[in-house]
Amino acid sequence: MGDTDTTGMDFIRARVVEDNTTDRFNGKVQTRFPPEPNGYLHIGHAKAISLDFGIAEEFGGKCKLRFDDTNPTKEDEEFVHSIKEDVSWLGHAWEEVVFASDYFEQLCEWAVKLIRDGKAYVDSQTPEEITATRGTPTEVGADSPFRNRSVDENLDLFERMKKGEFPNGTHVLRAKIDMAHANLNMRDPVMYRILHAHHHRTGDEWCIYPLYDWAHGQSDSLEQVTHSLCTLEFENHRPLYDWYIEQLGIWPSRQIEFAPLNPSYTMLSKRRLRALVEEGLVSGWDDPRMPTIAGLRRRGYTARSIAEFLKKVGVSKTESLVDVGLLDFSLREELNENARRLMAVLDPIRVVITNYPEGRTEECRAQNNPGDAGAGDRPMIFSRELYIERSDFMDDPPKKYFRLAPGREVRLKHAFYITCTDVVRDDAGEITELLCTYDPESRGGETPDGRKVKGTLQWVSASHAVNVEVRLFDRLFVKEEMNTLGADDDFRNYLNPDSLQVIPAAKAEAAVAELQPGDHCQFLRHGYFCADTKETAHGLPVINRITGLRDTWAKLQQKQ
Repeated sequence: MGDTDTTGMDFIRARVVEDNTTDRFNGKVQTRFPPEPNGYLHIGHAKAISLDFGIAEEFGGKCKLRFDDTNPTKEDEEFVHSIKEDVSWLGHAWEEVVFASDYFEQLCEWAVKLIRDGKAYVDSQTPEEITATRGTPTEVGADSPFRNRSVDENLDLFERMKKGEFPNGTHVLRAKIDMAHANLNMRDPVMYRILHAHHHRTGDEWCIYPLYDWAHGQSDSLEQVTHSLCTLEFENHRPLYDWYIEQLGIWPSRQIEFAPLNPSYTMLSKRRLRALVEEGLVSGWDDPRMPTIAGLRRRGYTARSIAEFLKKVGVSKTESLVDVGLLDFSLREELNENARRLMAVLDPIRVVITNYPEGRTEECRAQNNPGDAGAGDRPMIFSRELYIERSDFMDDPPKKYFRLAPGREVRLKHAFYITCTDVVRDDAGEITELLCTYDPESRGGETPDGRKVKGTLQWVSASHAVNVEVRLFDRLFVKEEMNTLGADDDFRNYLNPDSLQVIPAAKAEAAVAELQPGDHCQFLRHGYFCADTKETAHGLPVINRITGLRDTWAKLQQKQ
């Protein structure tokens, strides 16, 4: 790429252009997405996926999917499968699937090289002693009493560690760098620990496992990764990343850091998300309230809306809180174009049209999407008995209330004008039924005298309605900033008790029963919904509300 104009590019893409211009990597662009298979991917990972795969695609390169499987106690094939599924669903294709465990033998050989070069040693201090002697940002660390073991002794101990002669925690292999280094990551970091645990791929073959900093950069180098993209938390690890590569004299992969995604009212700590699942605070990793890709997909967010959201957020080196409403805004933009408009009544009250003949029905035509002429229309059956929303009627309405009330006329969407003439109550005084009349000359909202009404209501025919279970989701947490909680700040204190409302038998028009798992629609006046991909309760279709119609994010932008 000879053109060095980087106008309008984020800093990462500008760096790739610069490297291609200077021929740093012989014109090659190779990236990787390296998740640990210890949980499901979340919306924060989607940003990394978008960058890793997107940059490879834009610059004619390739991207590998590499599983960082160096901690067997927390990893599982279930997570490997889910990660593959999520990356594919987001629309990306990997060059190949690789695992850090593929490189265990090579990593051991390189560790032996560092031992032979006097750059690594076996430390027999306890983990607590190692932590205590590491020092602080203002105080230098203390050398381990085992730091000056001979090369032969280190080689012997490391080989015996590898063979499984020692229990967990008795020895570690550390790089020998500088215990007075200003960067704590350079103070003789641990490379290997003893861990007698079954690995999901290698079984019981290994009982020593590399730590992230030792495995990651060398895996990048083995794969000839040109641009190793990481979040800012790894910025202080870059000197160590470069040190290992320099000491081994291997392919010089380049690490570049970017600000992680931090959506409001959203917790992205995988450890804490795991706790939500294991403690039964959510129904699983794919609970529609979870920020996991699986949860977002099941709730009804689309790959396109997530991609548009990430595009709007952009890429920077500065951490900032992102309004999660921007994701809903991106979804509304998409579904407003293509979602079917259907009618459902979530809290029904019966309406009897007293001047409509008993046993008679007629067909009204309803547009599937007013903004898409090619979407066509569908039949809706009008009959003597209907359901409307209970909140669409008031006995004694205030000013500017334009829905149904005694003596007031409203329009039924796609049908007729009706006027409330009487109210039926039970012994407790609760309204059970509304008696109305209809104007047969007002079909479709047009009347011979040209009169207009301000209230338009959704409705369904009582005898033709289908029962559906509707799940209304809200934010899982009530605290705006969840990703800066301290270690002692219990995330459970911020759970939203109203994050899920289940309506077991809402009334919907017959077309709702035709929705297939994953199909989207807009329930008029209620929001955007998706047919659940997993559950059907009591033989009913299960419909999830993805987001409401209220465009909070756009309104906030207009105020700024």
